[in-house]
Amino acid sequence: MAYDSGSLDATLSAAAGDDPEILRELRNAFFESVSRQVDLLERSRCDGNWQIAAMRLKGLAASFHAGELLVLADDALAAAPGEPTVVRELKRFVESFSTQ
Repeated sequence: MAYDSGSLDATLSAAAGDDPEILRELRNAFFESVSRQVDLLERSRCDGNWQIAAMRLKGLAASFHAGELLVLADDALAAAPGEPTVVRELKRFVESFSTQ
């Protein structure tokens, strides 16, 4: 799944106004938060840790209006801990976001 910048970029732009530095900081904060949760999800071996990381991803997605991430977080919530396809798709999302 490729990163679609629509709603997320609109949300970040609305929050940053006309300040490109604030926009850059918000994008970086979102990227770092998502990356951290994906890393935690990947290392999770128990239901509790997996669920917490997936719920945090879902919260980030909802807060920033990132529809694709919301779908991926829901996929993670429905999957067993360590599910490689879920982790792989989330990593693709992170990689595609980082190249924007």
